[in-house]
Amino acid sequence: MAAEIVRVTTEEQLQLGLAIRTKVFVEEQKVPMQEEVDEYDVISPNVQHMLIMDHGVPVATGRMIYYQNDSAKMQRIAVLKEYRAYGYGRVLLMALEEYARELGLKASILDGQCQAEVFYAKQGYEVISTEPFYDAGILHVRMRKAL
Repeated sequence: MAAEIVRVTTEEQLQLGLAIRTKVFVEEQKVPMQEEVDEYDVISPNVQHMLIMDHGVPVATGRMIYYQNDSAKMQRIAVLKEYRAYGYGRVLLMALEEYARELGLKASILDGQCQAEVFYAKQGYEVISTEPFYDAGILHVRMRKAL
């Protein structure tokens, strides 16, 4: 894997991540675009977007927002279908967690799709919601990991 982790700092990079999310969430999973894009889809000190580039091709994206006093919330983690077997999701999540540690945050929270629960569990996340819940019409569980 010849991957480059990019902390998004430009509008062009942000749009590359949004294009990945459109393919994964809107086209594949049928999430309405108006539910996919929100107030955190900007370049801001309150959110950190990241990309994984494979030989210059954007293949994965995710973002981190501040969740509570000492926690980050990982969101919109997406890997293009043809790149899912290469470990890019794990690398992306590790990069987001490292950034949260750099900020002095103590925990990572995420709302993972139930079909991805095993993936997140392998990365050290534990389910903290009492039961699955729907987000954008897809079942999710809230998960937490100490950083």
